[in-house]
Amino acid sequence: MLKFAVIIAAAGRSSRFGGKGPREKKVFRELKGRAVWLRSVEAFINRADVAQTIVVVSPEDIDWFKEKFAANLAFLDLDLVEGGDERAESVQNALARVRSDIDFVAVHDAARPLITKQSIDEIFKAAEETGAAILATPVSSTLKRVNGNRILETVSRECLHQAQTPQVFRRELLLDAYAKRGESTATDESSLVEQLGHPVHTVPGSHLNIKITTQEDLRMAEALLAVLPRESALEALSPLADDRPKWLFS
Repeated sequence: MLKFAVIIAAAGRSSRFGGKGPREKKVFRELKGRAVWLRSVEAFINRADVAQTIVVVSPEDIDWFKEKFAANLAFLDLDLVEGGDERAESVQNALARVRSDIDFVAVHDAARPLITKQSIDEIFKAAEETGAAILATPVSSTLKRVNGNRILETVSRECLHQAQTPQVFRRELLLDAYAKRGESTATDESSLVEQLGHPVHTVPGSHLNIKITTQEDLRMAEALLAVLPRESALEALSPLADDRPKWLFS
């Protein structure tokens, strides 16, 4: 069986989410009784093909994180890595900790806690077949290019997709992409791999796989939890998780 490492990016500033201090950051907030980052981790960590899970946390948050989530960390087999000033630096720090026996690396936003097993199955399979694959959804809304509050033009949405995570790559390919990133502050891994000239393939994502960015997104995620496909509900990996709806495992 091919081995996957999963990097969970949880080192963002949450500037658009509001609040001050780590306890107010979006990935550490509770989503129906479970921390957002923890729901994201649990989608991967009990898979037979995931051999390593790395969580990236901001240096200023890491001591608080270890204390706050001590019970979870004692139970979960995770590697903790300090992040950098930008996402690309944070992921690069995590890549340095990926084991040499790993075949593929998946990078997933901690702020996307509604990822389903089906989506992970599909993106892992696509990465095995192509070497580089991401989840993406076609843009359906009309797009406007705006300066301030004035519309400059309407942009064609033809062929446009919104990138999601996880984004999955053969380990050597992603290492090469980051080694050659230079001063790039790329906001996703695909753009760095694209710069190498390597094709990146898309797999249809789900509109349920939202990224929590604002307080409104968190409220939306709470509502969407109730309609997630049954197969995405995972056996909780913490002895503290007694708040799970019983119907999930009936």
